[in-house]
Amino acid sequence: MLRLTEVKLPLDHPESELRAAVLERLGIDAEELLSCRVFRRAYDARKSTHIFFIYSLDVEVRDEAALLQRHAGDRHIGPAPDTTYRFVTRAAADEQRRPIVIGTGPCGLFAGLVLAQMGFKPIILERGKIVRERTKDTWGLWRQGQLNPDSNVQFGEGGAGTFSDGKLYSQIKDPRHLGRKVLEEFVQAGAPEEILFISKPHIGTFRLVKMVEAMRATMLALGAEIRFESRVEEVLIDTDAAGQRQVKGVRLASGETLHSEHVVLAVGHSARDTFQMLHEKGVYMEAKPFSIGVRIEHPQTLIDKARFGPFAGHPLLGAADYKLVHHARNGRTAYSFCMCPGGQVVAATSEPGRVVTNGMSQYSRAERNANSGLVVDVSPETDFPGHPLAGIEFQRHWESQAFAAGGGTYQAPAQRVGDFLAGRPSTALGSVQPSYQPGVHLTDLSLCLPDFVVQAIREALPAFGRQIRGYDMADALMTGVETRTSSPVRIKRKPDDLQSINTRGLYPAGEGAGYAGGILSAGVDGIKMAEAVALAMNGLPPLPARKAD
Repeated sequence: MLRLTEVKLPLDHPESELRAAVLERLGIDAEELLSCRVFRRAYDARKSTHIFFIYSLDVEVRDEAALLQRHAGDRHIGPAPDTTYRFVTRAAADEQRRPIVIGTGPCGLFAGLVLAQMGFKPIILERGKIVRERTKDTWGLWRQGQLNPDSNVQFGEGGAGTFSDGKLYSQIKDPRHLGRKVLEEFVQAGAPEEILFISKPHIGTFRLVKMVEAMRATMLALGAEIRFESRVEEVLIDTDAAGQRQVKGVRLASGETLHSEHVVLAVGHSARDTFQMLHEKGVYMEAKPFSIGVRIEHPQTLIDKARFGPFAGHPLLGAADYKLVHHARNGRTAYSFCMCPGGQVVAATSEPGRVVTNGMSQYSRAERNANSGLVVDVSPETDFPGHPLAGIEFQRHWESQAFAAGGGTYQAPAQRVGDFLAGRPSTALGSVQPSYQPGVHLTDLSLCLPDFVVQAIREALPAFGRQIRGYDMADALMTGVETRTSSPVRIKRKPDDLQSINTRGLYPAGEGAGYAGGILSAGVDGIKMAEAVALAMNGLPPLPARKAD
């Protein structure tokens, strides 16, 4: 099998043109081409007057060796890499020990799934509810202003990614093609096959719900045990005479104790009580940078026109996205985050008396507004020094300020861009109507953002308007606050066996531990955790540490 890259064709090319382009590039006759499959399809929209598809293709030819020799100097023609996933080990038939996985976000799901596929029958614990019950609780906040602290956008089966755009792409280096394993499992669970080859795949919330249920059924069939509404109150740790710390199990909020010497910690970036418990138990962690800001909404048609020009609305392109960065004079960086084309801004708090925003889209991306985080970097050294958990208190402060600025009813504080730039409170909406539920309260967003964030965003908006015409339109709407961009802590682990640097048997994983950002990278990290646990349980050495891991 050969991999042929950088095959460029017009947006509306007929299917036959793809095969013709392969024949021309390889310089072979039609009968020599045995098969052709799209491995990846991206688009080039840098010039909106001419949009092209860029293909990577896996092709079979009659005499592969001769063709490779003929094209030896062409870096776009070479052997296709083997992306087949292979299990690193298997459980013994009489294995009685059971690893524990805490959390059922993407990281926990894939840690549990791969452990189950290897025969280790994990016990998977989730503080929240099954995904459909969790959805009802989430709607309870959105529609009635009633928050369930253990069942919401952050907590419950599927994790925070369930109520998102369902993006399935990442900037992580993936030399073992674990991301392909994630995508293939998603397809098996009901995702559209196109996620295997389009450059920016996404699923959307409703499809994610069904996929999570299918993955749960697969794990149960393989012997996993999954417990919902089972919050971990304590991780049990013993210390021997030499001062070596070893996980021994967990104690649940119900009082039940589960014993295991292998615990995967995949709790997500909002498990603040768990971080506090682990810190008190002496598990090493440190504060890490994250970002804070707002959600900004524009008409999706404005973004489509700015990005695609006359091709706006083309069915093969769908709703346009964007990625923007501005380095402000105050030394901060403002950037777009988690952009959701044709979506809505959602209430994402997990604690009473606080307002948090996030973005969500369905698979169709057909809602009238585009929304994105517009956030500014914060760092432990400058903004919350002195304690590993200080970033959590920083987040809480501004979330509480947003709750007060929104009127104290889980409505979110909002402001038109024109008013924000002019430094005056908003008193009326313009042409952009808010999508946030349970509603917005027009005010001055500087009441619930640090001054340096306000300064950086005010400087960034006109700069972004020069890149996307209309981005700084007066009627664009900003809703606060976005604080959960990533975990405020990193629970450090060793690079070889992936266990906590000071607690054997504890495997910090995913976004909550500071090792992932998004569904795909969290899923990949979950697979790594499953492999590390399985090797340790079988007394085998860890996989060689890789810089890319």
